[in-house]
Amino acid sequence: MAPSEAFARLGRIKLGDVDLSGVLHTIADLAKRTIPGAGEVSVTLLRKDRPHTASFTGELALSLDQSQYDSGHGPCLDAAVAAATLSVPDMATDTRWPAWTSRASRQGVHSSLSIGLPVQEAVVGALNVYATAPHAFADDTIVVAETFADYAAVALSNAHLYDSTATLAEQMRAAMASRAVIDQAKGIVMGSRRCTADEAFAVLTKISQDTNRKLRDVAAALVAQATGHSRQRR
Repeated sequence: MAPSEAFARLGRIKLGDVDLSGVLHTIADLAKRTIPGAGEVSVTLLRKDRPHTASFTGELALSLDQSQYDSGHGPCLDAAVAAATLSVPDMATDTRWPAWTSRASRQGVHSSLSIGLPVQEAVVGALNVYATAPHAFADDTIVVAETFADYAAVALSNAHLYDSTATLAEQMRAAMASRAVIDQAKGIVMGSRRCTADEAFAVLTKISQDTNRKLRDVAAALVAQATGHSRQRR
């Protein structure tokens, strides 16, 4: 695929039509099809220094990522943290990560390229490209990969923000629903026991603790029971 077409596709991603996982899959798939010499591709994300492979095109990329996570160092981790481009032209001669490059060589990967992806303050990542041939990534190829990573970082950052906002909105809706049902249950207790709102809340809290159930579930059960009794009396 021509780089310009890949860049355009990244720019046309509609966040309402695809979730964060879909954006990550698109990035990995397009990178493999666009970057010359790419054998397998993965996307590493780090949140609070905890790395994981969020998307990958093949098990080989996943394995090479995981071996870096297990040891705590490697090009994908260093590129993510430093927001830098780290190239390993030849696994046989590179001395920066000897244990990892030796393992990569045994698995048939002889060069790699990792490019940092700044996502948000709490999340960073890296686009990792693995090749079966040494010296697979010439200078002009690295430029293409870096430009691709720039577009991917924007798409990923927007998707992450959209996903976080949607999650927060859902949490707020759930919290509001919980508060509403708890307020209804408090009203039922106040009416039946002729007590204050604080006393009613204390009653609900004690039931929650004694039965090891969530306060919202206790309240919902009480409201359902009261509603059922009300309907039976009609």
